[in-house]
Formats: sequence, C-alpha cells, structure tokens
Amino acid sequence: MGLATLLGGFLALSQPAQAQGGYAGDALMYMRQNPSGTARSLGLAGANVSLGADFGNLTSNPAGLGFYTKSEVSLTPGVGFGTANATQVGNSAAVGGSYPSVSQTANSFHMASAGVVFANRRPDNDGSDWRGGSFALGFTRLADFNQALRYQNTTDDNHSFFQRLREPYNNGDYTSASYQNNLDDIFNQAQTNGTYTNIDGLAFGTGLVDQIKVDNPGTGSAQGKTIFRNATPVRNGAITQNEDILTKGSLSQFDLGYGGNYRDRLYIGGGVGVVSLNRTRTSTFSESSSGELDFVSTDYLKTTGTGINARLGVIVRAADALRLGASVQTPTYIRLNEVYNTSLVANTKYAANNGSSLSTAPGTFDYSITTPFRANGGATVLLGKVGFLTGDVEYVGYSQAKFKTTDGSSDIGLEDGNASIANGYRNVVNARVGAEARLDIFRVRAGYAYYADPYKNGGDSPSRNQNYFSAGAGVRTKAFFVDVAGVYLTSKELYQPYQLARLVPPMVNYSNNRFTASLTGGLLF
Repeated sequence: MGLATLLGGFLALSQPAQAQGGYAGDALMYMRQNPSGTARSLGLAGANVSLGADFGNLTSNPAGLGFYTKSEVSLTPGVGFGTANATQVGNSAAVGGSYPSVSQTANSFHMASAGVVFANRRPDNDGSDWRGGSFALGFTRLADFNQALRYQNTTDDNHSFFQRLREPYNNGDYTSASYQNNLDDIFNQAQTNGTYTNIDGLAFGTGLVDQIKVDNPGTGSAQGKTIFRNATPVRNGAITQNEDILTKGSLSQFDLGYGGNYRDRLYIGGGVGVVSLNRTRTSTFSESSSGELDFVSTDYLKTTGTGINARLGVIVRAADALRLGASVQTPTYIRLNEVYNTSLVANTKYAANNGSSLSTAPGTFDYSITTPFRANGGATVLLGKVGFLTGDVEYVGYSQAKFKTTDGSSDIGLEDGNASIANGYRNVVNARVGAEARLDIFRVRAGYAYYADPYKNGGDSPSRNQNYFSAGAGVRTKAFFVDVAGVYLTSKELYQPYQLARLVPPMVNYSNNRFTASLTGGLLF
C-alpha cells in the first residue's frame, strides 16, 4: 500500500500539460539517452546491465535488484556545465572565406536520481530455492536538454531568410495551384481579423513580404491570366545572420520494479516506468544588410508530456567471477503537448499598415510519439576483492520512432517528420565499459561510452556520434555510502535555421561539450 501511494504521487506530479515543432530532430532528442542513475553508475559511464546491486539497475536491468541483501535509500543531485562552439559551413550559401567561431555556455542544476530499495533476503537454511528479492521505487533523469547555441552566418539575398519568405511552405514553384492556395491563406488571415498563425503571415503583416500580380506563364497548375507571387525587398551585398537558441529541460522516468534471486545463480526482474518530459526552446534570429538590422524573429516552444514503458531482465552468475546480463524495454509511448508563439519585429522602413511588430496568437498542439524498443546485453568479470570490469552493448532502432495525432486526424508536419525519421535515421549499437578498484571501504571508478551516429548518410557533415568519459570515487560502509562522479560528453552536430525549396540554406557545424558532476548519498537499513 505504501509503494502504491508513493507511485501514485509520482504519477500525479508527472501529468502532462500537452503541442507543434521540428519533429524528426525532436524524436532523436527523446531517443538519445545519456548515462544515468547513481554516481556509482555514472562513474562507470552507465555500464551496469550485468553488475547488480545498484539503484541504476531499475532503469537498465531490474534483475540487478535481486542482488540486494539490505535495503537502502539514496539521493543523487548534480550540476552540468556545457559549451557549444559554432562555425558556419562553407557551402554554396556562405559568403566569404573566413567564418567566425562563436561560443555559448549553458549551466544547470538537476536531480539525477532518487529512490528506495526494499530488500527481503531469506535465511540460507529455510529450504527454498528462491533466496529473496527486492522492490525498488524511484526517479531517474534519462536525458538532458539543457543547451545554448549562438552563431553568426554570412550569406547572400538568394540564400537568406527573405528567400524562404518568397517560397512559403518551402514551395518554390509559384505557378502551382498549391503555392497560390497558400498565398491566399496568408492573405485571408490578414484581411479577416488581423491575426496570424505563422512566420509567413507575420512577414506579410509587417511589410517584409508583399503579394504582387504577375503574368501567368502557363507552365504550372495555377489558373488565370495573372497569378500572385511573394515579393520581398531586394538586398545587395552580404547578409549577416545571428541566432541565439536556449533549450532547457529533461526527460525523466518514475519507476517501480522487482528483482528476484534464484539459488544465488539466476536473477530475474521486471519494472514499469512512467516517463515525464519537459522542454522549453527559445530562439532569436535576425538578419542585417548594409549596416542595418532588417528584422528580428523570436520563437518560443514549450513541450511537455507523459508516457509509459516496461522492461524485463535477467542476470546469470555463470561462474563465481563471471556475470552475464540482458534486458529488453518495450517501446515507449509518450503523449505530448506543445504551446508555441512567434513574434517578428521588422525595420520600420518596411512597415505595412499593421506596423513593424507583430506576434502570432499562442497556439497549442496535441500529439504522441512512440519511441522504439531497446535491448541491452552485458558481462561483468569480478576480480576478487580488488574490483571488477564490466561492459554493455545496447541496441536502439532510431528509424522506428513514429508520431501520431491524438485524435486520429492527419497532420502533414507529423507525416513529414515520420518520413524523415524512416529515411534519415538508422538502427545502431551503443557500447559502454567501466571498471572499479577497491581498497577496504574506498572505491575508484572509470568508464567510457560510445553512442553511435544515428544518421544513415551524414554526407559532408561531421559524424554525429557521442563520446562519454567518466570517473568517480566513493566510500562504502555497512551503514552508509557516498559516491561522486564526473561525466564529460563530447559530440558534433549540424544545424540549419530554415529550409529552401531549391537551394542549399546556410548551415552551422557546432561541437557540444558538457561536463556533469553528481554526488550520491545513501543509507542502508
């Protein structure tokens, strides 16, 4: 009853507030989970699938809970320090031969894990082959969304955001009926009530875009002797772009699990997880020409959600010095909600009747994502009282994630996101290794984790694999334990602020480096 009450409290705290965004990238962010758990697990770079007797087993392999002989409660706070260094890609959209590198930092405080394990060890002489088991309940932070990115690009007018505004909805053929219909949508928004729902409408309302009549060349599907197309002010020379992006939040999980011990040789466990997602992204993008600021656009997006998954695991003590473990996790279903808003401030020289500053009405969007199942395997070699070596492999099917609307309707944004996931991502195998040395009550740990590049074809972009380096130390007595760990992440990413129908847009390469320090305190009872 007490466990059920605690789980109910966690469920209440994780209920969603629910929304619209760049879906393929979002899906990858939710699927790429960093090493997690206690400072002991983090010091081993998350390699604990076959280890046992650690609270981190609740999310990796619940069979490890069967190793507990005493109950424990633990708490793991942490801090993160991140730096992103961005440089423009020298593609056809870039102007000039020298591109500045711009750095931005993002720091955070978080709770890495918190939980309690209730162990029940049977007496060795009671005649039962089942030697006991443990229930565990707690919270684990699975993914860190905290990041700040700042960059500066130099491009020309044909590759600038003005070109993006000339082709709303990424349609470069102004002679097509679909293009004409989209222009009508923007025009109708402006004429009916003066409110707008997207950046194209805001650009029309502030005067950055004007709809002009042109002769129909008769090559497309649009009807009539004259048709409309978007026109923007023509700018000569280099265009300077600046953008600041700040992302905050995390993906966390509340778990209830059990692990049983059969004759101190076979350990079997299972668990259920309730996922809680919270992410806020704010970006400010601007373009300047001839020494003047042409416009500033600010996008705000808040995504929240709640989901569920389950996992099963097994650990076999193949020999006194060798443990083998495996676990599988079901696909995770997450119901999501977005709240979003966009504002645009244009140079007053472009101002139309509605003025130079406009904002969209706040919007919301409900949808869901199902992330793929995960499978883990691992081995641990015990080195007597000296310590141990442990290693894991993890399979993740990134290409299998899928978005859906919650009401069953179709949504072109979600459909495009699903197509990008299926065509752009691949299934990978990640690896983690760790080691611990023991000297009386003292422990020293080190680890490394390699998370493979999820993209099928990186092209000219850098490999998007992630590398985690970890180290840790601890003290363990019969009554308490204290562990510390540091994890350093290094990775490279590619970012583009918008898409163009027929031309390559400006792009940014950036390195993402983040150091996380964690401290676990625990009591045995």
